[in-house]
Amino acid sequence: MIRVVIFLLLVGVLALAGAWFVDKPGGVEIVWLGYRITTSVAVFAAAIVATVIALTVLWWLLASILRSPGGWSRYMRLRRAARGQRAISRGLIAVGAGDLRAAKKFADEARRFAAAEPLTLLLGAQSAQLAGDRAAAEQTFGTMVARADLKLIGLHGLYVEARRRGDAPAARALAEEAAKLEPSLTWAGHAVLEFRCAGGEWRDALAALDSNMAAGLIDKATFRRKRAVLLTAHAQVLAGSDRDGAKRAVFEAAKLAPGLVPAAALAGRFLAEAGEQRKAARVVEAAWRANPHPDLAEAYVNLRPGDSARERLVRALRLAKQPAQHVEGALAVARAAIDAREFAQARAALAPLLAAPTQRVAMLMAEIEEADGGDI
Repeated sequence: MIRVVIFLLLVGVLALAGAWFVDKPGGVEIVWLGYRITTSVAVFAAAIVATVIALTVLWWLLASILRSPGGWSRYMRLRRAARGQRAISRGLIAVGAGDLRAAKKFADEARRFAAAEPLTLLLGAQSAQLAGDRAAAEQTFGTMVARADLKLIGLHGLYVEARRRGDAPAARALAEEAAKLEPSLTWAGHAVLEFRCAGGEWRDALAALDSNMAAGLIDKATFRRKRAVLLTAHAQVLAGSDRDGAKRAVFEAAKLAPGLVPAAALAGRFLAEAGEQRKAARVVEAAWRANPHPDLAEAYVNLRPGDSARERLVRALRLAKQPAQHVEGALAVARAAIDAREFAQARAALAPLLAAPTQRVAMLMAEIEEADGGDI
């Protein structure tokens, strides 16, 4: 509405100006190079306006002609870029849908119109993977590794291909490089930890676990559990060569995860060897309450080397009460009773388990009968 009002005002002003010129007669005379031109003021003013308009249009035409090569080139570049982006988008959708034919078509089109785009390389690699062309996929990922902006994507692609062909050393090297470049990469952090554990490199595995925790790749509870497991494995390796180092590692493991059976059993043995039977008993009992296990029962009944079979049986009975009526507790009592030649007590411990005897129950009953000559 405002524009209409302004337009009408301009038209009114021009009309008034025209009327004013008509009402004010006068003449204009121009003498130049022997020529004389005489006209009215209104005609002269109209000629000036027409000349200005003509010069403006001419200037615009000349400027357009001078700019046309660059403008046309820019238009073509924008058009090619748009086609390239459209091909990349459609190609990635085709890859996600598993449409190999469309993926290859759009990958070729993207290479024609947007060869320098990062996503063009990614589309080409994924199209090759979809087609099962591992060599082409690895070649494209290798090209991506050579570019700083695509190096991590390329390393991940090469890692996946190395795992697929079963080349663990190559996969590990790629994961190590990626984790070094970007510690927050989940796949790289977990892969490095996995490879170091598989190689029994417990000290390096602990360092990788600490790095994953610092990068926020795992939560605190998972970190504590995994660290306890790695420390226990490290302690088991050190037990034969570095007793003190093994003790430090397994004591920390038992503290981090009190219910971890191997850590509690080994820590209990170390404490018992040092004459700290009560502390050893507390460590093993805590793990037993969380997870009754035969290794814990064996460590518990043998806390004091040189104890008689009867003393070991008493200790087994104490352990079996926490928790009571657990299968492992009954088996531990039966084992200790057999060693103490208390066959009646051994049979009583196993009696609740005879309705559905496991292999271990059957073997213990057979051992009782062989040693005692009784009848099941």
